[in-house]
Amino acid sequence: MRFQLTEDQRALRAGVRELLTRRFGPQELRAAVEAPGHLERGLWRELGAAGFFALRLPGTEGGVGLGLPEAVLAFEEAGRALLPGPLVATHLAAGEVPGAATGETVVTDVGGCGLVEWLPAADVVRGEGAGAVPLRSVDPLTPLHRVPGPPSDRAPEAPGVDPAAVLLTAAEQLGSATRACELAAQHARTREQFGRPIGAFQAVKHLCAEMLVRTETARAAVYAAAVTADPADVDTARLLADDAAVRGARDCLQVHGGMGFTWEFEVHLHLKRAWVRTHRASDATESEERLAAELLAGAV
Repeated sequence: MRFQLTEDQRALRAGVRELLTRRFGPQELRAAVEAPGHLERGLWRELGAAGFFALRLPGTEGGVGLGLPEAVLAFEEAGRALLPGPLVATHLAAGEVPGAATGETVVTDVGGCGLVEWLPAADVVRGEGAGAVPLRSVDPLTPLHRVPGPPSDRAPEAPGVDPAAVLLTAAEQLGSATRACELAAQHARTREQFGRPIGAFQAVKHLCAEMLVRTETARAAVYAAAVTADPADVDTARLLADDAAVRGARDCLQVHGGMGFTWEFEVHLHLKRAWVRTHRASDATESEERLAAELLAGAV
């Protein structure tokens, strides 16, 4: 099956990238790192005005009226830019929480692991967040709290994990994997050792090639899941995207050498964000269990 983006979808992706490049470029990213926990409300409202949160909301309700494939493209660009904030939670709350669709209200939720992103900055918390305690987050751009107690005690009436939350998180992971691949290739072309670009050395070539293969495999899975919306496809996409993002960022660090760990580079931020995202909505183990159950049921 071929997944060719339509002209409108390509225009949407280009528009989101242009907006994020203009409003959240390298300088804004650095400023966000130096002010952890601060959510830029002006940018949040601008995202709302651009329809980022209301992409899947019907036009009769003030939304854009697009579908899951278009939302995946937008969230892929958000992941590529390392855009901070509870994007998925606010997007899913559009049409249910007043102000979420326009970016006037910041919404977060209690994940299956009991983790709550951006709790101090949120106006609305979906789920039972009482007693949440702050954690030291590995990602300076994602403040975390944890709700104590087992999941059954935290939200006994909560429904299962929303597949859309899982898929949009996978889309962000795909964006990070894509950016890590770009950064590695760029550095391999420009960094020289022994009078040659390091990309000429076989070991570096292999790292970059493996990053590209993982990224494009994840892209095919994420785009396919956006079209089918099948739970098994969504879990498959999440597993592949998590792997592409985490391993891709690690390999990108390897290509950069020690410089990749310095604050002047964004490479380490992609790795840290990818780690945090692996625990959002559901973790890899839960996705593996659901996928295994689905495959087993299909084999019977």
